[in-house]
Amino acid sequence: MEIITVVVLFGVAAGLVVYSVLPRKGSQRDALKRRLAGRRAVDEVAQIRARARETAREQLVQRATPVLSRLIMPMSAEDQSVLRQKLIRAGYRHKQAQTIFLAGKTAVLVLGVIGGAGVAAALGYQLTGFLAVALFAGGFSFLAPGMWLDTIIRGRQDKIRRGLPDILDLLVVSVESGLALDAAIKRVGEEMERVHPDLSEEFRIATAESQMGIPRGEALGNMAERADVDELRSLISIISQAERFGTSIAKALRNQALAMRTKRRQEAEERAQKTAVKLMIPLVLFIFPAMGVVLAGPAAINLMEAFGNK
Repeated sequence: MEIITVVVLFGVAAGLVVYSVLPRKGSQRDALKRRLAGRRAVDEVAQIRARARETAREQLVQRATPVLSRLIMPMSAEDQSVLRQKLIRAGYRHKQAQTIFLAGKTAVLVLGVIGGAGVAAALGYQLTGFLAVALFAGGFSFLAPGMWLDTIIRGRQDKIRRGLPDILDLLVVSVESGLALDAAIKRVGEEMERVHPDLSEEFRIATAESQMGIPRGEALGNMAERADVDELRSLISIISQAERFGTSIAKALRNQALAMRTKRRQEAEERAQKTAVKLMIPLVLFIFPAMGVVLAGPAAINLMEAFGNK
């Protein structure tokens, strides 16, 4: 009897030990929920902090931008119009683009003067040299944003110029398939968004203007003025003349596409012909001196040794 009691007590004790050691699903779920809740709380706090920093940064930029833009030299209405047109041609159509550009120009000017002064102080220049370096750095920093904007405009114009033949081909196919010119322009703007995004954007803006009630000729003229590309102006002029005289628009577009492809091929051939002339500069400056050293070096050493022995 005592042995049975001992065995029962031992079994109960072993069961309690095993029960306490083995993991329980409920506790695991509770622990997992607590960990997930804590992780979500940490993520939410991190997101709130990130949004707060971003909001504070945006507010700082919005408050500082008008102040910095007023520090630049006063601009007349004509200069402001020219700058706004340049920004539009570069693809910056935001209403605050002009203010942001002027603020950035002021910031770059200040940083340039400070950087030039720091370089001059590090090199140990006197007062005259110090002022000269600082003024030179400031002048270059003042002109740098304008040069950058001109570079962006030229790059965008080149992209539009290169994309015109492809756009014209699709436009011809759309018109010959039975679409009206407005629908064809809309379709081309949608289809060419990935291939030629800049030109596609101009076509979509022209389509939006037409849908808002602006005459198609005026909308296309606005597109030519925004892009400032001669080939695009020629295309719009041909479309206007074809509509005015009642000729076939598809035939006119096809002829224009052929002319643009011929012109692009001629430009490529011209660049290829200029390559030989452009290669002369690195050849003369870098390759010919090295070849001269390799070919004439041993002979020069032998001559020096021969004259030295005498």
